[in-house]
Amino acid sequence: MTTTTAPARTDRAADLVDALGRLHPDIEVRPAGRATSAYRYDAGTTPRNGAPVEGDGPAVAFPTDAAAVQAVVRLAGEHGVSIVPRGAGSGLSGGATATRDQLVVSTERLDRIVEVAPLDEVAVVEPGVVNAALNAHLEPYGLFYAPDPASFEISTIGGNIATNAGGLRCAGYGVTRESVLGLDVVLADGSLVSVGHRSVKGVNGLDLTSLFVGSEGVLGIVVRAIVRLRPMPVARRTVSAFFPSTSAGLDGLDAITRSPVRPTVVEFFDEPSLAAIDAFSGTALRDRGASLVLVELDGYGIDQQTADLTTALTSAGAVVTAETDEDGHALWELRRHGRGHTEPQWFVGEDIAVPKSRLRDVYSRFAELEERFDVRVSAVSHAGDGNLHPAITRAVRDSDPADRPAALDEAATELVRIALAAGGTVTGEHGIGTVKREWAALELSPRHLAAQRALKDALDPAGLLNPGKAI
Repeated sequence: MTTTTAPARTDRAADLVDALGRLHPDIEVRPAGRATSAYRYDAGTTPRNGAPVEGDGPAVAFPTDAAAVQAVVRLAGEHGVSIVPRGAGSGLSGGATATRDQLVVSTERLDRIVEVAPLDEVAVVEPGVVNAALNAHLEPYGLFYAPDPASFEISTIGGNIATNAGGLRCAGYGVTRESVLGLDVVLADGSLVSVGHRSVKGVNGLDLTSLFVGSEGVLGIVVRAIVRLRPMPVARRTVSAFFPSTSAGLDGLDAITRSPVRPTVVEFFDEPSLAAIDAFSGTALRDRGASLVLVELDGYGIDQQTADLTTALTSAGAVVTAETDEDGHALWELRRHGRGHTEPQWFVGEDIAVPKSRLRDVYSRFAELEERFDVRVSAVSHAGDGNLHPAITRAVRDSDPADRPAALDEAATELVRIALAAGGTVTGEHGIGTVKREWAALELSPRHLAAQRALKDALDPAGLLNPGKAI
């Protein structure tokens, strides 16, 4: 009797790592295993509540220039291995999550500031440049790069581009898309294309720059960007306005819009958010009021701006303070880093956005959601452009299952529906990733989704770039 032996199962990712080592020994590649387990997640999907990071991570390549990225992408295509582009891993929607059979292409070593052109007010940078590092480099030129997500101290320009990140200064300067003029992108076949312009104006051809900004790595890997810079303001000032209730604070936001002042930053904290900051950071914001509108003004005539804003907010019932530089800095630090949990909690974070006139409609539904789903709901908002960051929580109970209670996700989905009914969107700046794909389908029509998939297929017919994300 003859027997046949089944062919050995091919590990294509392992074969790819071997091939990269032979053909491109100058590119560092770490094989899949326990040492790369952190690359399975991004900041939004890392296990919480003390759960350990378990299991093997994917293989990870660390190219140092565009040509190396091209070589990695071409070889991955030949081996049929899908690629997950990754910056700093600070994303909050699962856009950089990876499995053991994929290859993560990290852009963290493409970290050169290639050029600063003060008279053109542009810089040319690689994707691994950290947002804060770019601004530190620009200080001697009297210029700055405006987009400032809360993670600006660790997030990279490439990651910001991937999600069209926003941040606090969106009210005055817009999101990342408004500051990106051109891109060099490695496509799925390994080719390198340049899109956009170095000039501020340029309408030759379709706007492929805007197409790539916010595409979460599913269309190509950004390897260089031309970004727009702004003159450093001659003055900046923080103004706080505390109100006796969340509802009164929302009235204050309307008063700002009706005033002649257009702040650079307008942030809103509801009552539960102030209480949570106090509990976590040991502050006493709640003693000053039940909601807070925190504003940054900049530019010329700042005293007149402050006077006009103070009049508008005081008329709406606020206690208004033009903060000292030191106190203003402390308040902005609390905005960025002051929130957290003082006890084990199940947590769902969101990133919905609505027309800013409809913010009240969303906040007014929180009590209903709490009653219906037995959760707590609060939100801090980039109120200047209607972008809410709700937190839906429930304290971990002995009777809870090991997995997150379904009620949290049900409450989150209902909140998404509320935002959509108000003319909003499921994400303002964090992207879709893996976390929000079902919510995205609630917003986009089947024809719209089909058009997006057609674009994806045109640029990546084998579906090798960040599959299962964004679309």
